[in-house]
Amino acid sequence: MNYELDNGIGDGTRVGAIILTTDETLEYEARQVLAGRGVNLMHARIPSEAEVTPETLRAMAASMTATAELLPRGLHSIAYGCTSASTVIGPDEVARLIGEAHPGTPVANPISSVMDALGALGASRIALVTPYVPSVTAPMRALLAENGIETVSEVSFGEGDDWKVARISEASTRAAMLEAGRAEGVEAIFASCTNLRTFGIIDAVEDELGVPVISSNLALTWNMLRLAGVDAKGWGPGRLYRI
Repeated sequence: MNYELDNGIGDGTRVGAIILTTDETLEYEARQVLAGRGVNLMHARIPSEAEVTPETLRAMAASMTATAELLPRGLHSIAYGCTSASTVIGPDEVARLIGEAHPGTPVANPISSVMDALGALGASRIALVTPYVPSVTAPMRALLAENGIETVSEVSFGEGDDWKVARISEASTRAAMLEAGRAEGVEAIFASCTNLRTFGIIDAVEDELGVPVISSNLALTWNMLRLAGVDAKGWGPGRLYRI
């Protein structure tokens, strides 16, 4: 019999995400933003080590294009879900590697998305909260500084096992945000790592400290949608989704 074609799921907007095998948080938080919306999110898993070091993060570059090839063609944007690896591999190289599989598709990564979000919020002096060991945090601070973002204060859990990062309680992360965010001159809080849970505490911390809170997943989903041409105002928590 005859059949009709439409735009597919939702309004036809299709976005992709490359997610680490060790990540248990990004999909969960992204679903909170997209629930009931007309955007279809598809993902592929990239091999990653549980031990988070600059060397293991950099190793993901070798699998980037092959993983991207697992995603459907014709996506409106693609997000790579690792803040620290985006830093050590480099945002331009991440985009190039994914672009080999999806030429012309806009690519979002967490560290660039955070910098874009800070720019949109008019903030350049941050309190940094991470789960990382010092060798992972240092290049991130350096990249932020190169782009005019000063780390005024920093609190880290010093955890090198990504499986454990997914189980750091939001209460612990909230305490770290409050400690770092009370430093003099802080204009925004950045909680780094797509595996670190934050969506349940962002609004409360913003209310308590009076400054915006950006997490890797918050910035990445916001930028992924923005690059896809979606007006996502009001879709997620925090001030970022209100501008």
